[in-house]
Amino acid sequence: MTSRTTYPSTCFAILLLGIISIGSQLAFSRPIDVPIDTRFEQWIARNGRVYKDVAEKAYRFGIFKANVEYIDSINSLGDQKYMLAVNQFADLSDEEFQTSRNGCFFMMSSFSSKGTTATKFKYGSVTDVPDTVDWRSQGAVTPVKDQGDCGRISYYALFCHVGCCWAFSAVAATEGITKISTGKLISLSEEELVDCDINGKDNGCRGGTMDGAFQFIIQNGGITTEAIYPYTADQGICNKQKAATFNAAATINGFENVPANSESSLKQAVANQPVSVAIDANSKDFKFYSSGVFTGQCGTKLDHAVTAVGYGMDSDGTKYWLVKNSWGASWGEQGYIRMQRDVEAPAGLCGIAVSPSYPTA
Repeated sequence: MTSRTTYPSTCFAILLLGIISIGSQLAFSRPIDVPIDTRFEQWIARNGRVYKDVAEKAYRFGIFKANVEYIDSINSLGDQKYMLAVNQFADLSDEEFQTSRNGCFFMMSSFSSKGTTATKFKYGSVTDVPDTVDWRSQGAVTPVKDQGDCGRISYYALFCHVGCCWAFSAVAATEGITKISTGKLISLSEEELVDCDINGKDNGCRGGTMDGAFQFIIQNGGITTEAIYPYTADQGICNKQKAATFNAAATINGFENVPANSESSLKQAVANQPVSVAIDANSKDFKFYSSGVFTGQCGTKLDHAVTAVGYGMDSDGTKYWLVKNSWGASWGEQGYIRMQRDVEAPAGLCGIAVSPSYPTA
């Protein structure tokens, strides 16, 4: 609370209140003096939104207003380890967002993985691994990509459950092991997986699994580059002239599953290389995450695929996983999220330790 001390100068008091007001806005990252309709118009211009009519714009404004109020309320608490921001998803309802970004796992519960369970790591014991790992600093991580709204005929259509994050996660892990084993960092093709990996459990924009993607890469003789087979955010007919059958840029010889529900095993794996992980990203806090170590509430209903590319400890002692997402560099910390590590639940925060896997080369 502010002091009730009576200052001798009215001007000084006004100045002090102004400083407090500005400081509050900076601390909470919210322009509290800007009307919500103005914020909406600014957001539309910044994100290039075009609505089909006045009715749709009014509907989107209602969702935007509710989301902004939630973001402001969380940030104003001041006692959490992370901050939220009004990002590119602010005019989407939670249901729309989940449909457009998180529908990534097709029949995951019935998927039979052919990967072996990892029993040996480069570091034989979790006590031997480095305290911090960041594969970006080792040049084993390509720039953050954006999966967009894979397969959506209409941006706001809800008739189709979509998601191709599985392809982005598998590609990121494959890019990592390729750099580690060959010394070359190559941006590989998610579109090849989306278009061509459709004869097993994986089904393009309608979902898939990272293990299925690894199996495809092995059976296909590798995977081609992003430059040769660029991403279109849509599922098309497999272009065999572009595919790895003719243009293999990277190959793997197998993949392994990290022992389930063991953050210590996941730590050993990530110390070796970037690892594909599945998480429960179905929370408003995850959707609008901006910075800090994410400690929000989430379950273990795995609906999104990302890549663990490191781990470390924040300045306040909070341990975290460094996770690469596929929602573009404007989300989170330049496309990354730091998720709390070594939580009491065996599955880890948001189920990150439930089903990790990685390719071998």
